[in-house]
Amino acid sequence: MSKNSSEIIKQLMDGLDQVVLYRSEVKQLLLLAMISRGHLLIEGLPGTAKTLLTHTFARLLGGEFKRIQGTSDMLPSDITGFYLYRPEKEGEGEFKPGPIMANIVMVDELNRLSPRTQSALLEAMQEHQVTVEGFTHHLPSPFMVVASQVPFGGSGTSVLSDVQADRFILRGWSGQPNFEEEDEVLKNIDRINDIQVSPVVNENQVIALHQEMTSVRLADSIRHYIINILHRLRQHPDILIAPSTRGSIALMNASRSLALVLERDYVIPDDIKQLAIPALHHRLHLKPEAEADGQTPDKLIQEILGDIPVPKV
Repeated sequence: MSKNSSEIIKQLMDGLDQVVLYRSEVKQLLLLAMISRGHLLIEGLPGTAKTLLTHTFARLLGGEFKRIQGTSDMLPSDITGFYLYRPEKEGEGEFKPGPIMANIVMVDELNRLSPRTQSALLEAMQEHQVTVEGFTHHLPSPFMVVASQVPFGGSGTSVLSDVQADRFILRGWSGQPNFEEEDEVLKNIDRINDIQVSPVVNENQVIALHQEMTSVRLADSIRHYIINILHRLRQHPDILIAPSTRGSIALMNASRSLALVLERDYVIPDDIKQLAIPALHHRLHLKPEAEADGQTPDKLIQEILGDIPVPKV
């Protein structure tokens, strides 16, 4: 790992720590998703610093931040943009870009959007472009979607489709703070509100981080370890829908990014173990009878990790 990359990562984490006093796991997942050129899904309760974390991260990157509040009546054009036609321009439309045209896009309560509107994000998240009325518009680079969803369903929500959930490289949980964490927030809230966050990196440095991630070494035994985990999930009797190859790629790239953050140029089994649940939880669907017996995706993944022999590097 280059000294420059190490300094960039330290500056980003220090900047986040100044504003968001806890949520260390979600902060790390946000950084890993960015390095991997992926997107992050945060499931959690309102008021648990999801928007603050994402907004601060965008400002540290020096990029443009846009927030989309999910509602059931939102249309796809409210996200992607639309063409405005004026009679004096003889039928030529003027493109009015939507909030998706930003470096960091926060979609709050994604599962309150209708399935049709959710689908407007698919092309943007996969191909970094949107097509409006037959015209393709490329998104800025770097580009990242951070979405939150209301946990356990609820009034006015729609379940994320498997295709939509699969577009997120990682999924994190944002729960309520413990006593000490909330006490720290209350003691420092005036300072936090007054902090002026300044960019610490530029877009070229962010792109360079991703390029350096691709040079992190992955031994054959580690690659086979990832494949074994996925194959065991696909064969498990409690699973209705198992992760596809995109899940394997997500776990591999996130693990390489974690190795980079920890200043290593190679992946170890502990990287895979640490990120197996964030990379695979949202790609699993359990059978109803398994859920009735108290099975959960997290417990099932941990069970499989405990059964598969850990490779030597």
